[in-house]
Amino acid sequence: MRQNKVLVPTMGAIHAGHLSLIEIAKNYSTEIVLSIFVNPLQFEDPDDLAKYPRSVEVDTKLALGAGATEIWAPTIEEIYPEKVITLDSGAIGRKYEGAGREGHFDGVLTVVDRLFKHVQPTYAIFGEKDFQQLFIIKKWVKKSGMEVEVIAAPIIRDIDGLALSSRNSRLSAEDRKSALVISRALRQATHERSVESARDRLHDVLSSEPSFQLDYAEIINEDNFEPATSARKARALVAGWVNGVRLLDNMAMSVPAPVIS
Repeated sequence: MRQNKVLVPTMGAIHAGHLSLIEIAKNYSTEIVLSIFVNPLQFEDPDDLAKYPRSVEVDTKLALGAGATEIWAPTIEEIYPEKVITLDSGAIGRKYEGAGREGHFDGVLTVVDRLFKHVQPTYAIFGEKDFQQLFIIKKWVKKSGMEVEVIAAPIIRDIDGLALSSRNSRLSAEDRKSALVISRALRQATHERSVESARDRLHDVLSSEPSFQLDYAEIINEDNFEPATSARKARALVAGWVNGVRLLDNMAMSVPAPVIS
């Protein structure tokens, strides 16, 4: 019988959000593998790839200290030893985060496939901050018949509300203040009385910050990623840039269903 093993896939630059994944992993197994691999296939911008923070020694110390039992930091040659044929993330992989980042989710699925085949985990934990990624991976695992259970981990936020991300380290103090418009817009949208007014509020608040460059902001149905028409399973997705740093966030919408008289 295969021993339970949990994989926590990361691209490094470990922060409290990653450490929370390790805490969740402890509920599933005493064998926790944390992988560190900056996957070139999911970067459409070479400059973004070059600037992605890397700190393997520090990451290893943090992860082991939090309870990971193995750190795996493979080389590109280990992950892609031959010509790469990317997996197809489908129609949803070309929406929102995939619309302006051609091949992004194809690259994500391709590396996850390689990680799963190498580690052979029973469970794999992914954060909800990358909600579209989580959805696509779950759908692919189910379709492929892989014997891996994908566990969703809640978004971890800093005290000021900013969703934790490895890219946050590239924000100056002033940039960070501008970035807070994202979580502010999400929170305010949840207080609206309908999905339509929540969508309007989301855009109004985001447009109030001149330093924030919007990529997309939409309230979607979690089941199909179509624009939500009701409060049931509605979730807001936001992505954009602050001073060249790409940020994304999401939040379940708690707007009440409309009253029918």
